[in-house]
Amino acid sequence: MPSAETTPARVREPETVRPTREDEIAAAGSELIGGPLGRRALTGTSWWTPVRVVVLVAIGMFALGLVQKAPCYDGAWFFGASSQYTHACYSDIPHLYQGRGFADGLVPYFDKLPGDMDYLEYPVLTGVFMEVASWLTPGSGGIQHQEQWYWFVNAGMLMVCAAVIAVCVSRTHRRRPWDGLLLALAPAFALTATINWDLLAVALTAAAMLMWSRGRAVAFGVLLGLATAAKLYPLVLLGPLLVLCWRAGKWRAFFQAVGGAAGAWLVVNVPVMLFAFEGWSKFYTFSHDRGIDFGSFWLIWSQNSSNPPSIDFVNTTASALVVLSFLGIAALTFTAPRRPRFAQLAFLMVAAFILTNKVYSPQYVLWLVPLAVLARPKWRDFLIWQACEVAYFLGIWFYLAYTTSGDAHKGLPTEGYHWAIALHLLGTLYLCAVVVRDILRPERDVVRRAGDDDPSGGVLDGAADQFVLRGLRHPEQEAPEEPSRTDWGGPEPLSHEGRSL
Repeated sequence: MPSAETTPARVREPETVRPTREDEIAAAGSELIGGPLGRRALTGTSWWTPVRVVVLVAIGMFALGLVQKAPCYDGAWFFGASSQYTHACYSDIPHLYQGRGFADGLVPYFDKLPGDMDYLEYPVLTGVFMEVASWLTPGSGGIQHQEQWYWFVNAGMLMVCAAVIAVCVSRTHRRRPWDGLLLALAPAFALTATINWDLLAVALTAAAMLMWSRGRAVAFGVLLGLATAAKLYPLVLLGPLLVLCWRAGKWRAFFQAVGGAAGAWLVVNVPVMLFAFEGWSKFYTFSHDRGIDFGSFWLIWSQNSSNPPSIDFVNTTASALVVLSFLGIAALTFTAPRRPRFAQLAFLMVAAFILTNKVYSPQYVLWLVPLAVLARPKWRDFLIWQACEVAYFLGIWFYLAYTTSGDAHKGLPTEGYHWAIALHLLGTLYLCAVVVRDILRPERDVVRRAGDDDPSGGVLDGAADQFVLRGLRHPEQEAPEEPSRTDWGGPEPLSHEGRSL
């Protein structure tokens, strides 16, 4: 049978991978809707395409997440110090409507705020998102009514972001649209979606990943630059991209991406930087000066030590750990038997950034979910990780209920919260470990086992290696007749004979 490279598209379209035929958990779960998809099922012949199904499921789960916030919407945000925690429905959004001057019509970054926080402590594009939502919020009625509306308007805008993420994740791997159900059904995604405004940056990052998978390096860079203008974490994706393009010799695409990212970030930030520098810089100074906070291993250390680490020590050490993590990822990239997939390294880099940070807020799981789906689309591992994140989601609110309920101490004591932190960190480390294993043993990677090379890799997909660090000769320098030759960079033929898909 001819390989995929020599088969014209009009003769043989790539076959869609059916998770219910390759994943035992997906197959078992499919019994609720009639069982696994059969080989002769007429996919793509009705309105119910995989992407549309995934988006509708994602919207449905998002709506359930809104329902979960109903006790707070009805009053827990406004009455009682601990009721919003005992109901596990806390959100920053309604509290910051008045706390950051939106209720008074103050302009973010330009107008100084009363109180301890003198300027809005979010990146510019997130500030624009918050401001637009305030424009759409009715100014009539009491402040509670306005805060309810502000949360509701933001929830609608964030739902659009969730739908964009679902579309992008489902389309990034052309042959694996059903993997998007992992994201759509992720409980931690639904529970944390409206805690803060992180979904804006996640949506832009997911769109950037889709553009890169289609070989559009400039569009990828522009979207990644916009994502970085909304949240800092997308910037770290350029690190994995650097070492992958280095190994494949795809320097032009990498510099196009960097140029697009820098240009987009500057377009958003320079106007505010020039005319309101003090307000613009607040995000960066706040991030630097912020103390050790929830969800991090630093908090366990601090609360169990008579001599807790200083903020300067934590900042320096956390930065050093991120650099060491990147160097480890670079070494893994250059020594792996087959070039890692972009989504795998992107997940590892963002996870390293979060794990070493002085704060690991519950909504940070949103950063990882789309990347985890693309890096390791295996239901068992994904659900193990999600269970850890849901446990932490409950743990942090019950801990805050304990600390805000006075002598009643209703909730989870400090020791219990530390165990919740440990579980949530171990869950992320577990997923990192299986991704690293897939890189070192490509035959365990479910994406490559289905016959693909790097479907999210764009110009990297199927590219030959140009630079590696290993004891083997470069593949192109090996004699064709040698039986030990492995095509490290190229995809396997899409023949599924004898495969269990």
